[in-house]
This record gives sequence, C-alpha cells and structure tokens, in this order.
Amino acid sequence: MVARPGPGSRCESTREKGSSLTRKAVIVGQGYVGLPVAMRAVEVGYDVVGIDLDSNRIAALKVGASYVDDISDAVLARALESGRYRATTDYDDTAGFDVAVITVPTPLRESLPDLTFIEESSRSLATRLKRGATVVLESTTYPGTTEELVVPLLEEGSGLVAGTDFFVGYSPERIDPGNTTWGFVNTPKVVSGIDAESLARVQSFYDDLVDRTVPVSTPKEAELTKLLENTFRHVNIALVNELAIFAHQLGVNIWESIDAASTKPFGYMKFTPGPGVGGHCLPVDPSYLSWQVRRKLGRSFRFVELANDVNDHMPDYVLQRLMAILNADKRPLNGSRIALIGLAYKKNSGDIRESPSLRLIELLDEYGATIVAVDEHVVKERWPAAVERAGDVAAALEGADAAILVTDHDELDLRGLEGAGVPVLDTKNRLVGDTVVRL
Repeated sequence: MVARPGPGSRCESTREKGSSLTRKAVIVGQGYVGLPVAMRAVEVGYDVVGIDLDSNRIAALKVGASYVDDISDAVLARALESGRYRATTDYDDTAGFDVAVITVPTPLRESLPDLTFIEESSRSLATRLKRGATVVLESTTYPGTTEELVVPLLEEGSGLVAGTDFFVGYSPERIDPGNTTWGFVNTPKVVSGIDAESLARVQSFYDDLVDRTVPVSTPKEAELTKLLENTFRHVNIALVNELAIFAHQLGVNIWESIDAASTKPFGYMKFTPGPGVGGHCLPVDPSYLSWQVRRKLGRSFRFVELANDVNDHMPDYVLQRLMAILNADKRPLNGSRIALIGLAYKKNSGDIRESPSLRLIELLDEYGATIVAVDEHVVKERWPAAVERAGDVAAALEGADAAILVTDHDELDLRGLEGAGVPVLDTKNRLVGDTVVRL
C-alpha cells in the first residue's frame, strides 16, 4: 500500500494553468455544479464532454442556452465556438477520457440517501475506462462512498485495478449559486485520493482549474468536509429560525438583535431567519451524515435531527403568520388570493429544488387559497403547476389579498411591495411600511 501524503502537501499549483497537453475531460451532470466545472475546463484548454441524461437540458446547451445562473449564454457560446465542448446524452462519447468528474444529484428518498445516480454514472464510466485515467466524485454523500461504492463499481465494470491501472478521488463541490464574490475558480478546492498517486492526479487536474487546492488525507475526510460545512450552516440557521419564532411571541425584534450581535468582531457569525431552507445542500446533506452515524454507530445525531425539525417546519410557521394577518382583517385564507414574491431557495438564483416556497404552495393550496407568484429566474419547466405566473411585482399584487416576500432577488421592485396597499409578510427583513409585517 502506498503511503498517504499528509494534508499539508502541495497546497497550491506551481504550474501555469492549462500548460499540459490537451486532455479529454468528462463532466457527468451539467447542472449547477457540473456546468461551471465544464466551462472552466474548456477555458484552460481541456477537450470537454458534458454528459447529462436530461435531453431537454442537452438540447438547450447545444444551441448555447444556459439554464445555470452563474454561466451566461456568452460563456457557453465561447465554449461551443472553441470546438472543445460537446454536450451529449450518450456515454459512448466519453470513451477514452483522461479525467472524469461525477457531479450528479444525491437526493433523499423517504429520508434515506439515494445514490442511484452515482451508481449509474460509475457503471457507465467503468465500461469506457482506460488505463491511466482518473475519476473524481464531487457529488455530496456520506463518508466512505468513494472507496466503498464508486471504486468497486469502476473495478467491476472495467476489469482494472484502482490505484494501479486507474486513479480515483473525491473533491466536494462548493458552488454557491448567485454568489458574485466567491465562484468556482477563487473558492479553495478540497481534494483527495485513494492513494498518493490518485491524490497527485486529482490535485493536478484541479490545479489547472482553480486558484488553490487543499489536499486531505483520504476521501473520507473530504466527504466529511462537505457535510461539516453544510451541517454548520443548517444548525445555525435552525437556531435563528427558532429564535425568530420565540422572539415574535415575546415581542422582541429579532432582526435588530441580530444586527447588534453582528457588530461583535469575534466569536459570532451572522445567520438570519427565513421561510425555510432549500437547494441541493442544506435540506439534504446533513441528513446524509445523520444517516451514516445511525447506520454505522447506532447513534442519533441530535443536532441534525433537531435542525431538520425546525427548518422543515418554517413554511408552516410562515403560513400561521399569514393566517393571523388575514384574520386581523377578518379574511379567511380559503378563497384569498396570495402573492408569493420569489420562489427560488436563494436570491438571484433560479434553483427551486427543495425550496421552502414549494411547501408553502402546498399548504396554501390545501387551505383553498389562490396563488400567484413572480420569479423571472425560475424557468417554465420548473414552475409549480398550481401557481399562476405574473410578469412583475405589480402584476402579482393586482387583486391580491396579501403577499409574502419569499426570495429577495435584486431586480424585484421592493418599493412597489412597500406601497402595495395590502398586507405583506416580509421573511427577509427587506421592507418598511405600514402594511409590512416582519417574520
């Protein structure tokens, strides 16, 4: 067994980006994680095959239409014009790859991790795996997945031996959709390998793509790194969400207290309450860690389970606050027209996966409300069927009995909300006015 390198070795690249001979990179999954990786690999000189089994997604990519907020149509067009990017649904196009990166979803099914997409991707790559190639898993998962699941599937399907004939590693994605300060290139990239040579090859690949790589000893440490990052956020968001509920009942302005606490220059990090958590990370990732702890150790990860309970029920609390607002005007929720301002799980993103707005829509529909919403970031294919679509804030408010600010996108006319003339429940602390009620 080759000795593993320590976590302090080769932290940053000393090679010029893209200085190696052109190599073929396959990026499995062309969504919010995979497409930025693919575009950057093209930019530094790789021949890239972006594979996704969603035929509508691939059709859009082939004509230069990006559905990922962080990748503009212009960036995609340049990649296509270079001749170094090909979008496909056919795994045969991946044959002969030098590097493959798996960025497929890892959802929860009935509160259990579903690794089907990782399994299918690994099997498909295995039959096209050549000697000397490197496979990297980026999908968020529990510690042990790379070595216990991906490696055996690659070996079984290829007849090759990992660490000898080909190389395997794990590098957790850190994409933050809509973040204009920290993107794929300037966010440090944690890298790992199943042995020293695998780590060297994984790190070499990402050294071409990003400003700084951070190696860790084994894939398990890298897998846990991602779960730690998101569990930290999940637990702290749950803390302020529960505080918001109690502060309202106690007659305390939680938002003012948060702002005051944020002036402390040490020992405090600002988190704010909201209608719930969403996206591909917070509602899912901590549960992977909790599941693995229960499966391997027979213990309950109480912090995660409590955070899940608090955050999962924030849409219910938002609904309770809305009903109280309507009751004050002697209006029932049944038959009321409710405007939702923003549907995506975070501002300036079109990502609606696991968004708290979906649970809120479900609850409003159950209570007999008519729902209208505005969110130009959310594409037609992802728009909830039970919701009427408005072109702007003014149109959404027309005829509404109340409104809820769910997602505070920059382009929204918040002043129009403040002067709406109808009650507005502000879950983001962005509004002022006589008709505004803060969460």
